[in-house]
Amino acid sequence: MLDTTLEFRKGILFVRLAGKLDHCTSKQLQSDVTAKVIQNGIQKVVFNLEQLEDIDMKGINLLLYNYEICRERNGNCYICNIPNEKIYRKLKKYRTFNYLLKRDNELSILHEIARLEETV
Repeated sequence: MLDTTLEFRKGILFVRLAGKLDHCTSKQLQSDVTAKVIQNGIQKVVFNLEQLEDIDMKGINLLLYNYEICRERNGNCYICNIPNEKIYRKLKKYRTFNYLLKRDNELSILHEIARLEETV
């Protein structure tokens, strides 16, 4: 089971995931999040994994797909609050951090985006 909580604030879509993001639940994330990102032209997405219990390759691929959508719009995807070493190792193994920007928490991401927008 996967629970997604969405919040759109300051031009950023915050996606808080709880449960398992795997081959069984990835379609739910695709309809809850990816479809909204595409339909609404969203450029910045933050995936908060604080309550995520597990992730598999299908789930990782879906995170990377959202990254690709944002990059096509000159945006970016962030990932934060990685809950445990098991999930961290899976994300690292599949080079997720080469694409999604890993930060400690949502607040640090908000500060970073605000600083970047000030310099533009």
